[in-house]
Amino acid sequence: MNPETFQKLDRVIHEAGRMAIMSLLAANAEMSFTEIRDTLNMTDGNLAMHIRALQQAGYVGVTKSFQDKRPRTTCSLTSSGRKAFEKYIETLAEIVRQSQG
Repeated sequence: MNPETFQKLDRVIHEAGRMAIMSLLAANAEMSFTEIRDTLNMTDGNLAMHIRALQQAGYVGVTKSFQDKRPRTTCSLTSSGRKAFEKYIETLAEIVRQSQG
């Protein structure tokens, strides 16, 4: 096992909540804040904190709009977010391969 491989893991994505958000958004073009919250069973505050970290890293785009006179926040992966997530998954696969000898 090469310990340097672990250093390649993106620390922004590696946190469990953010990895779950990235996984959801990689599988869906966009999701509303409430859809993500309900799917991952997170609190509003916890989800907002993770989305903010991903947004600051340039991985997630956030759009605010109104639907039926109610505010709606949607999230989607940016192109750099999609690339970063793909690289993250590739690094995890490399770690698994190394652990299997």
